[in-house]
Amino acid sequence: MSKPLTRREVVGGAAAGAALVTLRGAPALARRRRRSAEVVVVGAGLSGLAAARRLHRAGVDVLVLEARDRVGGRTLNTAIAPRRITELGGEYVGPTQERIVALANAVGVGTYRTYNRGANVQITGGVRSLYPADPGLPTDPAIGPALRVGGELGELARQVPVSAPWRSRRAREWDRQTLEDFIRPRLTTPGSRAGFEVTVQAIWGADARELSLLYALAYTAGAGDERNPGNFTRLFTTPGGAQERRFVGGSQLVSQRVARALGRRVLHRAPVRRIARDGDGARVVGDDLVVEANRVIVAVPPVLAARIGWTPALPAAKRAILRALTPGTLVKAEAIYPRPFWRDAGLRGQGFSDVGIARVPFDNSPPEGDRGVLFSFIGGARHAQWAALRPSARRRRVLEDFARFVGDRALRPDEYLEHDWSAERWSRGCPTGHLRPGVLTRHGPALRAATGRVHWAGTETSDFWQGYMDGAVRAGERAADEVLVELRRR
Repeated sequence: MSKPLTRREVVGGAAAGAALVTLRGAPALARRRRRSAEVVVVGAGLSGLAAARRLHRAGVDVLVLEARDRVGGRTLNTAIAPRRITELGGEYVGPTQERIVALANAVGVGTYRTYNRGANVQITGGVRSLYPADPGLPTDPAIGPALRVGGELGELARQVPVSAPWRSRRAREWDRQTLEDFIRPRLTTPGSRAGFEVTVQAIWGADARELSLLYALAYTAGAGDERNPGNFTRLFTTPGGAQERRFVGGSQLVSQRVARALGRRVLHRAPVRRIARDGDGARVVGDDLVVEANRVIVAVPPVLAARIGWTPALPAAKRAILRALTPGTLVKAEAIYPRPFWRDAGLRGQGFSDVGIARVPFDNSPPEGDRGVLFSFIGGARHAQWAALRPSARRRRVLEDFARFVGDRALRPDEYLEHDWSAERWSRGCPTGHLRPGVLTRHGPALRAATGRVHWAGTETSDFWQGYMDGAVRAGERAADEVLVELRRR
């Protein structure tokens, strides 16, 4: 257990101004509740809960601290009818995402195939056309160059070591470029550029000009597993891709079931403000709680981890990469209907457009089909357009965009929902943190590296499926295994 810390240690470090000793409304350190645990996990999203579950099953005394009044992180179910939900955060799983599926199976949450019959809709240059939902790739020749660029990214990604992209032979060359630099000479028609643009915005909640090419290649390389090389197409397709299946009861149910099994080891409304560490242990300080621990796992988004006060200060490289991992700006806008009426016309409810703000619709209806749900991601530059509108105008614009895809009945939903993950205090963005040029080659090795007694989880630290639920689980289990190794050395 950690030795008593001096006042200088408590308030010192690089972020002394954030110390809770002087935080408005926070009780003095001496008046906080005190607890102890072998390991404290910061964050009860999928990554933190996966780590805690693994530790608990190994007999470790673990405590999970969650700032929200709920678990699940960037997954979120919401009721739309009795015993019917829709998902406002991450929801899909697909081939090679075996860790999230294994965790779900272990807590009794099954999967079902995403509805994928009929035709998808493409709108480019003012022309609306259809293409088969399976394989889900546009057949319009104008989009062909975008598909070829995706294939080229997949081929280059084979040269990128998933766990250490900075070791690629061409790492410095690729990390000097943006993804936009790469695609600009290859995509010269409006249709091909639009098709690629909406894909990038949906995947990262960012624009191609914001992404390091090396980062994009590493992300692509991770869209697989130890036996199956990653490819770009797998990131955005439904059959055989990352959108192939959904969870019965919604994705947040996985976290809820894991947390239920952990019971009172998960504390809600317990934001962590400061972590002080020394050679003997760590002290985790919250608003009204202090926990003494042997080890800590940080499993919150990097943008939040960078805001924690650290004593002593984190190494410069760790601080740099935490701050550089910029959260995506992503909204999920959803319209609820009495039934999925578009299926009557042979439409899948999915597609893409080069106009509007809701450019990538998906059919998000419950598996029973007794409610119809359309949603669209709104990310990157489209997010700024959306945010500039009043709520009534946003609703109208989204529904008008949906009507372009499936007809005027889309203008009259029973309910309209939107969730801006950038506005969530304890997420500050979605689906993941992305990197601009020059970061991975300089600071990449610090991303997953333990910092003394502090270990790092969260989907951004995964090798495979970074940014996805599977990456979150992988990272949590990896961090738990690191801790178990250290605990056994005592």
